[in-house]
Amino acid sequence: MGKPNIVILGAGYGGLMTAVKLEKMLPAHKATVTLVNKYDYHYQTTWLHEIAAGTLHHDRARIPVKDVINMEKTRFIVDNVIAIKPDEKTIKLESGELSYDILVIALGVEPATYGIPGLDDYAFTIETVNNARLLKEHLEYNFAKYHHEDEKNKGRLNIVVGGGVSGVEYLGELTNRIPDLCDEYDIHKTMIRVINIEQSSTVLPDFDPQLAKYAMSSLESRGVEFITGARLKECKPDHVIYEKAGKHETIPTYTTVWTGGVRTNSIAVNSGFTHNQGEIDICDDMRVSGFEDVFAIDECTGVTEKESDKLYPLTANMAIQQSDIVVHNVKALIQGEEEFTAYKPKRSGTVVSLGHTDATGTILNNRKLFGWKAVMLKKLIDNYYLLRLGGFNQLMRKGKFNIFY
Repeated sequence: MGKPNIVILGAGYGGLMTAVKLEKMLPAHKATVTLVNKYDYHYQTTWLHEIAAGTLHHDRARIPVKDVINMEKTRFIVDNVIAIKPDEKTIKLESGELSYDILVIALGVEPATYGIPGLDDYAFTIETVNNARLLKEHLEYNFAKYHHEDEKNKGRLNIVVGGGVSGVEYLGELTNRIPDLCDEYDIHKTMIRVINIEQSSTVLPDFDPQLAKYAMSSLESRGVEFITGARLKECKPDHVIYEKAGKHETIPTYTTVWTGGVRTNSIAVNSGFTHNQGEIDICDDMRVSGFEDVFAIDECTGVTEKESDKLYPLTANMAIQQSDIVVHNVKALIQGEEEFTAYKPKRSGTVVSLGHTDATGTILNNRKLFGWKAVMLKKLIDNYYLLRLGGFNQLMRKGKFNIFY
């Protein structure tokens, strides 16, 4: 292969790390690298629940792409991807078309609403910085609005959150934020209802039962109500309807937050690649099935653990691991090698934040952590990612050093 044109779609955890590593591994004369992203910044997806609750300023989670990549080595295009045409080896953007020799798809995921009526129209999600900011402002608006209506509407003070790990983390941040909101808008804390609707019998059903129990107990002690074994049936502008034990119940609310699932990016799914129920068919070497020159990161939602036959969680850590394999195999493809490295996910641990001063999770050999130890681990994980991404300077700019807060 001559000097190939490598195009990376998306500057999330996997896409941006792929660009950074390719800069280091491939001399400029070996390949041309182009990174395409909707925004001129990368954002810390794992911090969005803090922005949504109002406990972290949105600028803390945003990292300008130009501060991470070498603009002389990597061409950076800020544009929306409209379609991928693998048979033509082109990408359709809003502003034109882009050709490629090797493609890396890292467009991330989208909220999955599973056809529940009203969720797409009336529920808030937390998948981008702008979505998180909108939810924060909406929450503040309803607290402010409460005292400016002749007839008090309790629905303005009810917050309904629908499942998922992100939902649990958002609940934790809300418990930190609500006392400040109550003080600011002269509302007694007992008037606030924070409700989690979970289809399973417990929150965090894919986690160790002890961790899930700890998370529920921690959040319940701070006022969160859990409705487990329930299915959200419909979302309206001023209420939600859920089903539990065959009965339909209604909760008045102007703030419904949907964190109950994600799906593969629709652009990737609609580009002619083989997929199973929306999951792109990925080979062990991270190439899309049937295409030797197309790799995928993040879309690899169907990777299962052989021992348990369970799906690996689609986390930032997994995306970064995938980027290591993709970079290695892209280099092998350019050099004409026949052997490619297979992706073997490594579980190094998972931590779920439960607010400023609490968390739970596992590390290494499934050692369980609770409380301040898990909080410290979560911040160490976040800081280590910043160090890998942008070195010491990026760590000092964006790192979390408030270990005891």
